Amino acid sequence: MAYPITASLVALFLIAAPAAQAQGPAAAAVPAENLDTSLSPQCRVPGSSLYTLAPLRGVKRALRENRAVHVLAIGSSSTVGVGASSPQASYPARLAGELERLFPGIAIDVVNRGMSGESAAAAAERMRNAVAEVDPDLVIWQVGTNDALARVDVDGFRSTLADTVAWLKSHKVDTVIVDPQYTASLAKDEHYQSIVEAIGTVAREARVPLVRRYEAMRYLAGQPSNSGFLSGDRFHLNDLGYRCMAEHVARAVTVSLLQAESGPDQGAPEPPKQP
Repeated sequence: MAYPITASLVALFLIAAPAAQAQGPAAAAVPAENLDTSLSPQCRVPGSSLYTLAPLRGVKRALRENRAVHVLAIGSSSTVGVGASSPQASYPARLAGELERLFPGIAIDVVNRGMSGESAAAAAERMRNAVAEVDPDLVIWQVGTNDALARVDVDGFRSTLADTVAWLKSHKVDTVIVDPQYTASLAKDEHYQSIVEAIGTVAREARVPLVRRYEAMRYLAGQPSNSGFLSGDRFHLNDLGYRCMAEHVARAVTVSLLQAESGPDQGAPEPPKQP
């Protein structure tokens, strides 16, 4: 299905095209041509290990109207920026810069509403006030890590996440979900894995984009060139980790914008038709 194309969206298609072939599961060794070269060398992962896609109607609407895009970043310590050297090194601050680079001439307003240690249920409680205050076109919800560590019931977590995403949709607010971070110490934790899987299920069923942070960090951690993405506590991200997180989120947003609104919500982007 065709939709109005702005100059920014045409540029995005040219940027996104090389990543369309990445489809298979994450692997320890991936041919260089399958890596997403739009990312910084230290942050490159296969597109299939980075995101699943779905249309972002609210962001498209803002771009068509050539107005500022309002983004609400909500989540826990990764959104606050614990482990970063300064607030400017946090992922929401870096995300604003990434999106402004990708959308030249479009004002991008990223509001950080992170709260350390917060669970999905607590974030859901304050989501309504935050949305009323910011009036966002897009909510980026980094979620699941604290629920996994606190052993929150998986079914209850899944229900909270699904209900909140449905509420955002009912208010015509786009949502991108970011799943938990990866650390080697949690790689064999079954409850942690169950939370990651539950997030993937909700994103797929609700048809919203998912940034597969767990898989992306797992891939990067296994590379010989890995420079280290964790801070001194070996759990929170450092400046490089937050830079990669910002690039990964920006990439998921831009490629999701190329999804036809009536087409498939998962997989490679469908090329926009020329007007």
